[in-house]
Amino acid sequence: MKGIIYTGGELTDLVTLARLPTYLQAFLRAQNGVVAYFGGLHIRGCVAAPGWHALAQVWQGERALWRTYAELRKSDIPFGQDCVGNQFLLRGDAVLLLDTETGELADLDVDFKHFLFGAEKFPMDALGLEPLRSFQQAGGVLQPGQLLSLYPPLCIASNAITPPVAKPVPVVSRLTWLADFYRQIKDLPDGQAVKLVPL
Repeated sequence: MKGIIYTGGELTDLVTLARLPTYLQAFLRAQNGVVAYFGGLHIRGCVAAPGWHALAQVWQGERALWRTYAELRKSDIPFGQDCVGNQFLLRGDAVLLLDTETGELADLDVDFKHFLFGAEKFPMDALGLEPLRSFQQAGGVLQPGQLLSLYPPLCIASNAITPPVAKPVPVVSRLTWLADFYRQIKDLPDGQAVKLVPL
């Protein structure tokens, strides 16, 4: 992988590791998760700390993604995320993408190995790196443990011709904001006018 800015340390959550498919176990034994593409892809590790890197917290903990997003199952493994907090999940051997603003779930029609291959070969498309590239072109640097907060959210149609404003925020803050936003809009019909209150 390119642009690696963080690799997980020692495997300290062996209970979670044992519940994973063998191919994901093998990946994590080699590097226990990674933040690559300068923050464009975060693959979580089996660790107790730091919390933002811990797979167990978003899979089985109090902030588990399936507790918020209706389309998810308890068994879906949220192994990674992109630069804005959209989630990559394993359901069986299939990689799915969860849009964390809208809760929409898409099958990427690849397995884990081919997901990594696609990210390596076509990172801009496979990982949705456009917001990160714009942020970097403006001089921004995304640190390990941070995601980009976008305002207005990407799912909101706006008359503005400028791209959303991106700012780095802690992973937990971003995921909490996204979950709250999803709860507020999930039952609204498409095209519903909304009023946004800036962060």
